[in-house]
Amino acid sequence: MNLTLEPQTIRWARERAGLEVPVLAKKLGVKPERLEEWEQTGKLPYKKVELLAAKTHTPFGQLFLKEPPEEKLPIPDFRTLGDAPVPRPSPDLLETILLMQRRQAWMREFLREEEEEPLEFVGSVTTSARPEIVAGEMRRVLGFADGWAAGERTWTDALMRLRQRMEAAGVMTVINGVVGNNTHRKLDPEEFRGFALCDAYAPLLFLNGSDGKAAQMFTLVHEFAHLWIGRDGVSNFEALQPQPHSVEQWCNAVAAEFLVAGHELRQVWPQVRTADEPYQELARRFKVSALVAARRVLDLGLIRRTEFLDFWNAYQEDERRGQEQKQSKGDFWATQNVRIGSRFGAAVVRSAREGKLLYREAYHLTGLSGTTFDRFAEKLGFQPR
Repeated sequence: MNLTLEPQTIRWARERAGLEVPVLAKKLGVKPERLEEWEQTGKLPYKKVELLAAKTHTPFGQLFLKEPPEEKLPIPDFRTLGDAPVPRPSPDLLETILLMQRRQAWMREFLREEEEEPLEFVGSVTTSARPEIVAGEMRRVLGFADGWAAGERTWTDALMRLRQRMEAAGVMTVINGVVGNNTHRKLDPEEFRGFALCDAYAPLLFLNGSDGKAAQMFTLVHEFAHLWIGRDGVSNFEALQPQPHSVEQWCNAVAAEFLVAGHELRQVWPQVRTADEPYQELARRFKVSALVAARRVLDLGLIRRTEFLDFWNAYQEDERRGQEQKQSKGDFWATQNVRIGSRFGAAVVRSAREGKLLYREAYHLTGLSGTTFDRFAEKLGFQPR
């Protein structure tokens, strides 16, 4: 049985998924000429309509609309760089945000039923606050002393310590490089680095796990700063590069001060300036990227702009160099812990064990089911059922 769709809707579904005609045609099991014909006439078999929806990650019903819907992110979009237009959000980004919003909504109700108090720091300041003051308060809330990152062996260790402290402070943190648990749908760090969902009870930070570890360090603190001003948002930036949004400028400044405190940098700079790779030395000490380290040195007036530009040009040629950019796959259960988050995961398991939440709902919220969910619960410290 053939169906007739609007040709522009078929093209919209393909372009929305970021697929060229030959690529999508292969996924649909047809020749490119056939797909081009469908995009001209709108007539194609019912089974192919189902497959089109699946391969482009488009809700089936949307393919029958007269005009393609104008999809916008449900939270502020801060991904504009310079004069470039805001890019169309991919299905992967849209689905990820919606999934995190569902988790946040459930967690908010859970905490309110538990009579938990709202977090005082969420929305406690405005962008008029001095970044160094806010960064100091953030360290106090998380329990970090000066030089804490230097004591961590790797960027991964520092990132996990930072994430754990945020979870302990009441912030759900999720690090994932794919949509849910679908390893065939990798999140593109060129599209977004992370986002923040503000809430006084259940704030949530999401990091694109496909990004490098050093970049994730900066993004995590940047998104944490979003909570302090109570502003949701999706971010995609080059750390410390010019931003058109005042919110992003302020969050960048806070993140830079949190990770590379000015007074610490001024103290150690004379010792590392003569090293063969001074910015790499600073990167290892503060567990940031060499770019962030170099830009902080420039902003504090410790080097001239020409010296920074020399480094920047060399850095661009080999952006992924250095240990801080290497990704660690880890084991399955460690991956689930960061994809779901121990704070949220423990709340879901506890509610299911106490009969307050149906197991099928727990499976839906976590993306795990059956024995996999039970093993996850045991990894969180719950006794076997």
